[in-house]
Amino acid sequence: MKSNSYSAVAKALHWAMAFGIFGLVVLGSVMSDMALSPEKLQYFSWHKWAGVTVFMLVWLRLVWRLISPPPAYPEGMSLNVKRLAYAGHVALYALMVIIPITGWLMSSAKGVPTVWFGVLPLPDLISKDKALGELLQEVHGTLSWIMVILIAGHVAAALKHHFIDKDDTLRRMAPFIQLNKDPS
Repeated sequence: MKSNSYSAVAKALHWAMAFGIFGLVVLGSVMSDMALSPEKLQYFSWHKWAGVTVFMLVWLRLVWRLISPPPAYPEGMSLNVKRLAYAGHVALYALMVIIPITGWLMSSAKGVPTVWFGVLPLPDLISKDKALGELLQEVHGTLSWIMVILIAGHVAAALKHHFIDKDDTLRRMAPFIQLNKDPS
């Protein structure tokens, strides 16, 4: 019988990205309120490095999902809840791809190169355009807050499944927890 738990690789990618995205949101919020300074510029560099890393991880995660599909939703879950969960996951994956691209486009439009870990320069995606850079900054920030809202819903749903529905939804993605392969 197939396990209802995610693979160790899927769990590692999920939690690495969760912590990475959390850090990006916190750092992005802090640096957006700062006056221009060497410290703010360093924070921008760190934000870009982490953003590029998360961007690469999401592609690795998508490839892993093709190689090792996730387990089926719990049997007791209604069709509408399954559809909502699926839509939420699709939206999260879309944002995990689109948000870093908008950040990269914004940096390109503002004429600020993206250099991953200060070593690997990434090409500009568009030419310098101050007005477009400002628009992309708004898009990047707005999409980031939409993702925060979706993540809050994702976490709330997992906690609801765990504490109210008392099913394995949360445990199957929890690190270091192995679910029984045979529920009997």
